[in-house]
Amino acid sequence: MFRLTNAPSAAQLTTTVDGVNGQANGRANGKEGDDQQCLYFVGNSLGAQPKAVRRHVDAQLETWASIGVNGHFTDMGNSPLTQWQDLAEDCAKKSADLVGAAPHEIVVMNTLTVNLHLLMASFYKPDARRHKIILEWKPFPSDHYAIESQVVWHGLDPEKSMVKIEPDEDSIIPTEKILRTIDEHADDTALLLLPGIQYYSGQLFDMATITAHAKARGIVVGWDLAHAAGNVELRLHDWDVDFACWCTYKYINAGPGAIAAAFVHEKHGAVEWAQGAERPSYRPRLAGWYGGDKSVRFNMENLFVPSAGAAGYQASNPSAIDLASLSGALSVFAKTRMKDLRSKALVLTAYAEHLLLRMRDEASGPEPLFRILTPADPLQRGTQLSVLLRDGLLDAVAEALEENGVICDKRKPGVIRVAPVPLYTRFEDVWMFMQVLRGALGLQR
Repeated sequence: MFRLTNAPSAAQLTTTVDGVNGQANGRANGKEGDDQQCLYFVGNSLGAQPKAVRRHVDAQLETWASIGVNGHFTDMGNSPLTQWQDLAEDCAKKSADLVGAAPHEIVVMNTLTVNLHLLMASFYKPDARRHKIILEWKPFPSDHYAIESQVVWHGLDPEKSMVKIEPDEDSIIPTEKILRTIDEHADDTALLLLPGIQYYSGQLFDMATITAHAKARGIVVGWDLAHAAGNVELRLHDWDVDFACWCTYKYINAGPGAIAAAFVHEKHGAVEWAQGAERPSYRPRLAGWYGGDKSVRFNMENLFVPSAGAAGYQASNPSAIDLASLSGALSVFAKTRMKDLRSKALVLTAYAEHLLLRMRDEASGPEPLFRILTPADPLQRGTQLSVLLRDGLLDAVAEALEENGVICDKRKPGVIRVAPVPLYTRFEDVWMFMQVLRGALGLQR
């Protein structure tokens, strides 16, 4: 089995990834019973497991076994968890520093694509004049599917209502190009929906500047923060973002397919009662029982009175076991601050870049072995470096990395994405990774 080396005490991570519970991309050298350390550089796809997660999940299971349905309303002694009906709210509080928002602007629910659909149902309101959605040319496929299907759902033509911003030759989309696109389509655009970090290139967008520019032109602004939440500092409230969505299984380490979260600016979460009104007024949304205010939720009435804030956008009773896993993962972040994690990430990623560039410059031949797609400017990237290999190298390099106990992912046609996550990656791990990569590229170690 493999054992993760990336496990400092601050992160309190489990260390075992075995052939039964995930295989860690296979067994070292293909031998059963091997017990070798591995290097985990794929936290941008699935974060490593914090030890706290097991304790929190066990606590949830114990509550369920001990008191059953009463777990919804009972705080158990010696448990790290609150009662189940308050778990989502508790996780929202613990997420505030990660995304730069007030707890009441955060709701933990569903999965990322479902949340994109729910929030677009509320925020994408096309009419005869404003109907376009501005997006990037090649977002993560689920985002493209969600956007395109929303356009079609409204009876519109994706060819006319989807504005795709293409990158320059180096795979980067400059901020100036995004701003120009906004200006060009401002009069007929209803929504701008971009990723905080582009999954393929690792580019971190200037969210503050882009948001302000679009909103000044009357455009609703949403962000997919799948690769940004828990990775870089965010200020969603201060930037006046309308809504955002993110998963929690990458940099937040809540587990595969873990429950997701969303941000709704407080100005869109108001619930108001006019004098003498029988119904409250609030922003239209697809409503469900668990979005109802707790004070009247169990009256079992047909009058929907949403919770104030982002919680009013919740539709269903969230899974307590999923929330327990997320709560455990977030307890690790409570031991530090995003500001401090970002500071380490900047240096850690710069060190990885330095070693990569030295390797590239040492190689001989008419064509470089690889080039780094991710921007060289540290302020335009998170912890990920996307390395585009020379044509024909990807499969052999990926196989060599795997055989030497290195776990990172590949994206065709020729990219390996290297993610030194500051919460659990050491500088020693980066150096060791690069020595394995040197051998995979045929360079002398």
